[in-house]
Amino acid sequence: MAEPIQRAACMASRQAWSTAAAWALLLFAVAPAHAEPSPPAVRAEIQALLQRLQSQSCEVNRNGKWHTAQEAATHLSAKLGHIERDHALHSAEQFIAEAATRSSLTGQPYAVRCAGSTNLADSGPWLTAQLHAMRSARKAKAASS
Repeated sequence: MAEPIQRAACMASRQAWSTAAAWALLLFAVAPAHAEPSPPAVRAEIQALLQRLQSQSCEVNRNGKWHTAQEAATHLSAKLGHIERDHALHSAEQFIAEAATRSSLTGQPYAVRCAGSTNLADSGPWLTAQLHAMRSARKAKAASS
């Protein structure tokens, strides 16, 4: 009589281990990969771009609500962190395209207005123009040195 009970206990133990192993494999398969961080030069350029947004006293419209430049920079920095958990960014343009043009939740585009202006700009073209201006200034400074 004890032998059938032992067999049943052994089978239950094997089944429990099989189930646990299956769950472990599933969790490993769907766990987010941690990518390498973006290159330091790319991160520095992104941070400079976010600082430029703040220095021009801009506001960003996200999902129908206006946010200060500081709030927008904090939000975009958080989005940068989320993206980098998946993959490294290779350029500031990639950051603009993946994080700074529209809401990840609603798909609504972001808008920018600066220094109390009523003129609105889509964030993607505005940030790209600011990026080009920063690069031009850096090249001009390097050429004059």
